[in-house]
Amino acid sequence: MGTTVTGLIVIAVVVLYLVYIYNQLVSLRNQFKNGFAQIDVQLQRRHDLIPNLVESAKAYLSHERNTLTEVMRARNNAVDAQQDAARDPADGGKIRKLGGAENMLTKALANFYAVSENYPELKANETVQQLMEELSSTENRVSFARQAFNDAVMAYNTFREQFPNNIISGLFAFKSTAQLELESPEARQAPKVSF
Repeated sequence: MGTTVTGLIVIAVVVLYLVYIYNQLVSLRNQFKNGFAQIDVQLQRRHDLIPNLVESAKAYLSHERNTLTEVMRARNNAVDAQQDAARDPADGGKIRKLGGAENMLTKALANFYAVSENYPELKANETVQQLMEELSSTENRVSFARQAFNDAVMAYNTFREQFPNNIISGLFAFKSTAQLELESPEARQAPKVSF
């Protein structure tokens, strides 16, 4: 009888431990999904500001239509990648695709900023200055949100890969996800702005 009780206690402890692992995986997954939701809000704000900036700059950059077109093309690709990633932030491939699209948008904006340096009247335009400042502020918010997301992804991936958690995560399809990273060293450098 004592062995039966001891066996039942051992089984109960193992079951409770497995339930703990499962619940922890769910909690960590929800944390990184929430982190992505914060990025999603900031990226949406960034993507909404860009058409206004391009429209405001059109009159001044009549000879630079290619630059403006490239910014809008990169913005539209980033919006598509954002919407795709938002449907399943646990899909590492979609997160990597979003990182690549945002990287291309950052490059296009850097080119726009470089071209705008040659147009003093554009730099002096109050609307353009305000939009550029809002965009810069949004870039900072995206950076902070991305750091929080990446921290949550790291915690989730680490927990799911540890033994015996990896067994439970495999049984219940808790798949690995990717951090949102910039792909090129140039994009990691802060843009140089001179007044």
